[in-house]
Amino acid sequence: MEILLSKPVLIGIHLTFAIIGIDSLLWLLGEFVADTQSRARRVGVATLGVAGFTASWITGGYYYVKFYGSLVKPAILNGSAPWAHTIVMEAKEHIFLFIIPLALVVLTLALLDQATLKVLKLKTRAVLLCALVPIIGLVIGMMGFIISAAARWGVT
Repeated sequence: MEILLSKPVLIGIHLTFAIIGIDSLLWLLGEFVADTQSRARRVGVATLGVAGFTASWITGGYYYVKFYGSLVKPAILNGSAPWAHTIVMEAKEHIFLFIIPLALVVLTLALLDQATLKVLKLKTRAVLLCALVPIIGLVIGMMGFIISAAARWGVT
């Protein structure tokens, strides 16, 4: 069981779920822009996005508790780039908290039919939010890369 939940495997699972969340909302963005009438498809894709981000949060949290706090964080703080934890990781932890609520708002918008979105003047906001959430996800991914690089190469 330990090999199944090793550091690299957990990071891979965490990243895979994040990619599912990002890709799902990019797909949903296309659905909103194209004015597709398939509410069921929009809701399904939005649900997949919320599930992906939630699963990423759970696996990332498990990794943080199991490995990061006791092994990775001290290596970064004692290495040549302690700012990777004190600035980047701290920011990542707080920014990520917005992903799931924003994805839930997108899911709520996906529940509305296109006519209702237009009447309520929400289509533009839905498109912008569908673009914003994946952008935030990608920025968080870049932050994760910085943290991982500091853990691998920043140790003095």
